[in-house]
Amino acid sequence: MSATVTLNRFTDFMAGPARFMTLLSCFELGLIDALRQRGSQTAVQLGDAADVRPAAVEQLLLLLVKEGFVAHDETTGEYTLDALAEVPEADLRRVLLLMDMIKVTMLRQVFYLTDSVRTGTVVGLEKLYGFQGGTLYDAVAEHPDLRASWATLMDNVTAHIDPWFFDNIDIPPGARVLDVAGNTGLGAILTHKLKGSPGLHVTTFDLPEKEAEALENFRSHGLERQCSFVGGDVFTGLPAGHDVVLIKHFLDMWDKDAVRAILQGVSRSLEVGGQVHILVPVYPESVRDSTAVDIDFFPAFFLGCTMGQGGPQRSSTYRALLEECGFTVTRTVAQDPARLLPGTFVVHGILSATKHA
Repeated sequence: MSATVTLNRFTDFMAGPARFMTLLSCFELGLIDALRQRGSQTAVQLGDAADVRPAAVEQLLLLLVKEGFVAHDETTGEYTLDALAEVPEADLRRVLLLMDMIKVTMLRQVFYLTDSVRTGTVVGLEKLYGFQGGTLYDAVAEHPDLRASWATLMDNVTAHIDPWFFDNIDIPPGARVLDVAGNTGLGAILTHKLKGSPGLHVTTFDLPEKEAEALENFRSHGLERQCSFVGGDVFTGLPAGHDVVLIKHFLDMWDKDAVRAILQGVSRSLEVGGQVHILVPVYPESVRDSTAVDIDFFPAFFLGCTMGQGGPQRSSTYRALLEECGFTVTRTVAQDPARLLPGTFVVHGILSATKHA
């Protein structure tokens, strides 16, 4: 690849934030909804609907016309939906949740990516919110805008990916299950819904401040007897007495040393023969083989916007860490990138393992 070609490729990176916000603004201003609901509209009509200048509408829609999302009749001056007309409303709203999360939790914080990498902290949270020494997951408890955007998306992700996870793992009937970093209990509820059996009991383990909401969630689903909550810190010890440990949406938050510490804690909490099932985003074994944009997204997201560390690993890396911590890996499976939900890019993997003597 010549220097000219390489430098010309830089233009894709330069235009990235502008393209993102132009597309999202067209939705936030209601321009796309107006076209969907009312059909052909001129810039004047769209401007009236959005209470913005027609000239600004014309400028914003240039990109969407260029990309074929919207069509423009040069003779009449009317805009209509083009490719966007074919997108189901439910799929579109699901993708917009992701775009909103990127805007609220990432687009501003990532400005400080370099500083975050140098300090190992999320500098953007301090600069923008005065939030010092914590992570996004701490900040969402204090800042409603962050929580509304992040939590809504994560509940949506959990609802979509957990059925695939439970289809690919085995939980013995009547097992005692520990859901590590189970947040406010949605994972425990889904465990009963998707793997329920007589005597099955699921304990959510997370920070103590999440207990009240988790217990209320259990009550609202009629599972207050089948689910419980234990508060604590995963790095100071996990409760024993469980047959199966679930770790979902958690290990990718940490660097490998921290992942190793978590898995060592899981090993100590399980008897020989106990099982652990891990759900985590995974990278392909060869970075150049990646067909998704997960590698484009996650390093900046975790290092600059959420944790100041972490990011997904290859499946082989997680396998090696499990084996190092006293487990025998019994199964690995990854999503087929070609079969991901439209408009998504996270390739999840499952690693199942048994504690050996």
